[in-house]
Amino acid sequence: MERRFLGHELEVSAQGLGCMGMSEFYGVGDDAESIATIHEAIDHGVNLLDTADMYGPFTNEELVGRAIRDRRDEVVLATKFGNQRGEDGAFLGVNGKPDYVRRACDDSLRRLGVDVIDLYYQHRVDRTVPIEETWGAMKSLVETGKVRHLGISEASSATLERAHAVHPIAALQSEYSLWTRDPEDGVLDTCRRLGIGFVAYSPLGRGFLTTESSNRDGTAAKDYRKNHPRFSGEAFEQNLLLVANLEAIAADKGCTVAQLALAWVLAQGQDVVPIPGTKRRKWLRENIAASSLSLSADELVALEAAVPRDAVVGDRYHAAGMTTING
Repeated sequence: MERRFLGHELEVSAQGLGCMGMSEFYGVGDDAESIATIHEAIDHGVNLLDTADMYGPFTNEELVGRAIRDRRDEVVLATKFGNQRGEDGAFLGVNGKPDYVRRACDDSLRRLGVDVIDLYYQHRVDRTVPIEETWGAMKSLVETGKVRHLGISEASSATLERAHAVHPIAALQSEYSLWTRDPEDGVLDTCRRLGIGFVAYSPLGRGFLTTESSNRDGTAAKDYRKNHPRFSGEAFEQNLLLVANLEAIAADKGCTVAQLALAWVLAQGQDVVPIPGTKRRKWLRENIAASSLSLSADELVALEAAVPRDAVVGDRYHAAGMTTING
């Protein structure tokens, strides 16, 4: 698989693997199938594995750790801190206090069963703590050898500037897809000016930008999408019309809607790395095939016309979640 750089030094596969859904949020997981999916991803050259301490909570890091135990040197391991949860799964808020940063890192290293994290993200910005204090603690993790590179998720341009002044940011991870174009409102430009790579999560719109109804309906047990603004009520029906537009283009192209959507993200620049999430080898193979799909300038224009920014109905998150982005 093609390689791309996050920042100036961190080389990763052009497409990564989001592991969150293997443990929570998108229905009930199957650890054996999830581990097989991770192994097959590595076999196909996908080396960027993305997890976080909050997924599970905590169990997703343990799962990824088991999967890579004998293959540590083949992967770029990314995890995150900052969305604090209790052992019972309760959300305790966003935490960027320096003492918590250090404690969270040690806990992640233990759960993952590794000596160093390749890419350590601040998952959300704690607006009650100056970003310089949080990043000072993160910088110390690099200096002590616990972390190799630093990243941040869902941060504004102003926050990127301030954090980058403390320690170089390798990657900003934010939602980016045909139906979530927010990073184009200045953040991508800031990343490029500062030399920060961009990791696109939910490049398939949490499964909505596919033709597989089970990925869209969110009706499975423990699937939080059933209550997601873009998956609910009238928004769901209106957004299905956008998928129909993509289906027509995919039919002409001889590919799937998911491959088309992923190819669009991959075409946004050599500094953009999508991390589609899946817990099944079947979908992994479909996603990987998108890496070899080329799109002409006319096709890119057609895709953006098929899914106009202002045609997408519903917020990215519920009200509480929206307060934690663009920090």
